[in-house]
Amino acid sequence: MNIKLIAIGKTDNINLQALIEAYQKRLSFYIKFDLEIIPDIKNVKNLSENQQKEKEGELILAKITATDQLILLDENGKNYSSLAFSEQLQKKLSAGIKTLVFVIGGPYGFSEAVYAKANAKISLSSMTFSHQMVRLFFIEQLYRGFTILKNEPYHHQ
Repeated sequence: MNIKLIAIGKTDNINLQALIEAYQKRLSFYIKFDLEIIPDIKNVKNLSENQQKEKEGELILAKITATDQLILLDENGKNYSSLAFSEQLQKKLSAGIKTLVFVIGGPYGFSEAVYAKANAKISLSSMTFSHQMVRLFFIEQLYRGFTILKNEPYHHQ
């Protein structure tokens, strides 16, 4: 299985970027992982929130294939503990899914077209985090999930 994380906008904080890269490297020992960044939409001040979501949605959907399983990182999604998330990863691995795609949307969330295409929604927290920090938190949780599956001493219960 391959895992892809799609996010809107670049990470401009070099410290966050360094941590993201460190966890990507760690994760690469377990699974093929790609972080795909969709550039910020230009001239957003001339767009309504819905227009911005629609434009971002078109760009997101252009990155998805018919066989991909799409999971949105969404504040209204299901919450998992790290152990439960690792169990979900194992189920996806066992199901023979070729590519599992997670998406971090833009500042206003997702378009209706993206929601319609999604197979599931998960939430990392009830709190709000910057989209740049969510990338780090999510990649770390992927790494943690695989260390749990391999019974490695990273996660402590």
